[in-house]
Amino acid sequence: MKKSPIANSKFIPYDLLLAPLVVIGCYYLVVFQLQHSEKTRNERSVSRISEKLVPLEALVAPENPQSLYSERRPRVVMQPMSFAAGRTDNFTNSAPSHSYSNETYQSLDHNKIHLVSETPVSTFSIDVDGGGFANIRRLLNSGILPNRDQVRTEEMINYFSYDYPKPTSENAPFTMVTDITNSPWNRDSQLLRIGLTGFTQEVAQLPHSNIVFLVDTSGSMGDENKLPLVKKSLALLADNLRPEDKISLVTYAGYTQVVLSSISGAEKHTIQQAINYLGSGGSTAGESGLKLAYQQAEAGFIKGGNNRIIMMTDGDLNVGLSGVNKMVELVKTKRKNGVYLSTVGFGSGNYREDMMEQIANHGNGIYFYIDSYQEAVKVFERNLRSNLFTLAKDVKIQIEFNPAVVSEYRLVGYENRKLNREDFNNDKVDAGDVGQGHSVTALYEITYQGDLGKIDSSRYTASDKANNKHANEVAFIKLRYKPNGSEKSLLMENKLTKESIEYKDTDLSFKKAIMAASFGELLRESKYIERKFNYFHLLKMISDLEVTDKEINELEDLILLARLLNRNN
Repeated sequence: MKKSPIANSKFIPYDLLLAPLVVIGCYYLVVFQLQHSEKTRNERSVSRISEKLVPLEALVAPENPQSLYSERRPRVVMQPMSFAAGRTDNFTNSAPSHSYSNETYQSLDHNKIHLVSETPVSTFSIDVDGGGFANIRRLLNSGILPNRDQVRTEEMINYFSYDYPKPTSENAPFTMVTDITNSPWNRDSQLLRIGLTGFTQEVAQLPHSNIVFLVDTSGSMGDENKLPLVKKSLALLADNLRPEDKISLVTYAGYTQVVLSSISGAEKHTIQQAINYLGSGGSTAGESGLKLAYQQAEAGFIKGGNNRIIMMTDGDLNVGLSGVNKMVELVKTKRKNGVYLSTVGFGSGNYREDMMEQIANHGNGIYFYIDSYQEAVKVFERNLRSNLFTLAKDVKIQIEFNPAVVSEYRLVGYENRKLNREDFNNDKVDAGDVGQGHSVTALYEITYQGDLGKIDSSRYTASDKANNKHANEVAFIKLRYKPNGSEKSLLMENKLTKESIEYKDTDLSFKKAIMAASFGELLRESKYIERKFNYFHLLKMISDLEVTDKEINELEDLILLARLLNRNN
């Protein structure tokens, strides 16, 4: 037989050896394409979010606030420089704090569901702090999904403005709005809203101010989002003070000093020069700085005026627990003498949120967090009257549910604001303060009798449950407050009838409050929300709005970011 030329030659079949190499090459080419397409999809997802973010310069206060309620505008996100948050009436006995990257927060569990037949009355202190929302914004825009302890749902709600009827007389300083609609996150529940708005005096009628700026100038404040932003915030506040107002400036680092002492608000050039002079360096002696600030406040005290310390720091006071407790006791004592304390947080990394919030609450002040210049404008210019001038103090709400109509209830948020039933009528019990024109919103999730609740009802019920005397009443609401300058509380009362409104028919303010609460509860991974309700459903609620405003646009952008960061939703 004639042999093949190939067999007779010394030719090596390299083409056959190349076959496995081609197969291996194709495999890695396919893998590369898959990885590249996944990366491209992720980049496009982030790009879709980024396209919605408007530069800081684009955010300006509208000349006409009503214009916010016109057609849908480009969504606005205040770009953060850092963060904030909440309250408890007993700092030393509160739950232990948890640390996240050296930032500390108070640990708070969810409010429980209560059977009306067993616990018909709920009592809590109001909360006008909005710092928690700024913190959430900082985290989300940094690509971090907030931890449950970093979220206070009531602060998510009360960060926003609401179009509630305004009081027309200082003699009746609050208006109250109450209504009910179906809950978006539980098919068998309703949401009850209590909305308050405080009276606003004309600027000429406001009391004169004695303001002490207490500024942390320690080495930890050197970052761009700390002392430089503090100085811009101080300049805003100083520009809005009147010639009749007194301003002092106290700084603390390794030592404390008085930079300005009770000078007139008219001396704006001098004030600005002192602000420009501030620099950072050294350790942090917060307790001694606070004591010196109180000395200045007492030296310039205005009887019947607005005497207040505004403390600006990252909260890293370099003091032990005993030092913190001493500070809490100090501010509790000084508030009785008429000197109030507000705290303003800056920065991240070593932030003591738990401590900052507590000393503000015990000092009859408000806790803020400044994460951007835009937030500084909102706090120290746009909402200056409500944030600086107290309308009423120790404001408490008590609601009694009718067991013949309501089977269960749960207060949404306000976990560290709860009070005992007997605290409501006790004027010695401290509670939250409301500033000029401030609005406050609280939501209860309730279940009507006959609907499917979460807890089995008692076998043996009180005889008055069958009493039909108030058959159409859902609840009876009481509000107690002390007018500014008084130590005796006054009482407001309001009954709520069973007249639920379909969600689609509720006003924009109610919808906004529900969406903010829904966002907070999702971030806190609330065990009381049905699993099928998630960020997608919340975004659908926003997209279904026929009108919106800039605040809702900002909320929507943050929800989009949270959904992107949370793969389970």
